[in-house]
Amino acid sequence: MTRIVLAALLALLPLAARAQSEQQTLVDRATLAVQEMLADNAGSDARSVIRRARGAMICPRVFKAGFILGGQGGSCVMVGRLQTGWTAPAFYGMGSGSVGLQIGIQDSEILFIVLTEKGLHALLDSQFKIGADAGIAIATIGAGVQGSTTAAFNADIVAYSLARGLFAGVSLDGSLIGVRSDWNEAYYGHPIGAQQIVLRGEGTNPGADPLREVLGRFSGS
Repeated sequence: MTRIVLAALLALLPLAARAQSEQQTLVDRATLAVQEMLADNAGSDARSVIRRARGAMICPRVFKAGFILGGQGGSCVMVGRLQTGWTAPAFYGMGSGSVGLQIGIQDSEILFIVLTEKGLHALLDSQFKIGADAGIAIATIGAGVQGSTTAAFNADIVAYSLARGLFAGVSLDGSLIGVRSDWNEAYYGHPIGAQQIVLRGEGTNPGADPLREVLGRFSGS
């Protein structure tokens, strides 16, 4: 029921604020993904962690397929948490390739909960490779990935995922996350950097208000 109400709220936004664009579609999907992952009983671990968040990256659909040669990719949004609440999103892409004995297909929703300034700046980098920076501790919790809430206490970033498909679990190591500057410009109507959006809250688009509201509800902001 809450998902239906949220979808109705998205539909009621002014048309000018909801230009039918790839960017707005991604923001809407990210909003619904956060609602789905955190509202469910299985998301109780993630809810306890997001109350301490400095920021978050939401990838509402990461698609993975492979037969010997494999790869995964998807689009993501990143938001910061300021004293005034959650910021509007900056846009990122995720991709990786792999070689090995594998077969299957998988569709995942992934929520990265950023707990430290170090983790926040790492994800804000123009290109960040998961697992390549030994100075960044990433823990995984929840459905579809292995780990526990205890592992998140000293982590810079916590990854929570819901996965559907034939692959066993979600593998994030080796995935490259990069900023999509053209999408930021298209969504805000002028050139703007990811750090301006996430660290200083300078991005403004009413289409992002439902995402900011649902994050605030679950994080206690």
